[in-house]
Amino acid sequence: MKIKTPLIQVAGVHDSAEAALICEAGANMIGFPQRLDFHRPDCSESEVAGIVAGLPAQVVPVLICYCSTARETDELLRITNTHAVQLHGDIAVDEIARLRELRPDAFLIKSLVIGMHRSDAELTQMISASGDYVDCYITDTFDPTTGASGATGQTHDWDVSASLVRHSPRPVILAGGLNADNVAEAIGRVRPAGVDVHTGVEGADGRKDPVMLRRFVENALEAFAALR
Repeated sequence: MKIKTPLIQVAGVHDSAEAALICEAGANMIGFPQRLDFHRPDCSESEVAGIVAGLPAQVVPVLICYCSTARETDELLRITNTHAVQLHGDIAVDEIARLRELRPDAFLIKSLVIGMHRSDAELTQMISASGDYVDCYITDTFDPTTGASGATGQTHDWDVSASLVRHSPRPVILAGGLNADNVAEAIGRVRPAGVDVHTGVEGADGRKDPVMLRRFVENALEAFAALR
């Protein structure tokens, strides 16, 4: 499964109307968090499948899950009718390898959560151990006060992500506390292959704000163009 860069993913979708809003803003990936270890999902697994069926061909639906086994992840991919998955939980490398066997054509993204009981060296080791099985990595921020490892609205040390980008043989997506005001600086400092936003483009009601969405995508694309 081939995905074009730069990658701009917007995660957290309640319904088809919100998905359409994200597509109109110019994102090329939409993330659907499911079976989470902290946050509640925005919609059910069957609702994800319905939303995915209505997406335009140029927008890639990404299952974001905290499953710890290849079998459960494969099952959830089937239920949601998705072919890209962000492995955001504590899944062992041998299970990632098994998932690659089960899904040879899937686009596998492995999370690297900054500050989640792992040193920078351990994150680098994770890349070395899993690089043969995944297509991409995504860095994110751990919140020690809540235990959440995603959708925290908090940034992390971008120098760590920049180091992981330089080390990784695979593309790296930057996530964690990004919004329209800081995404350009983040891209310039980290030089990732893509960016991910969740809470940073949401209004007070928890739904995606069209103005914030458009500004985020526009600023991100302008910053990526400046890297060339």
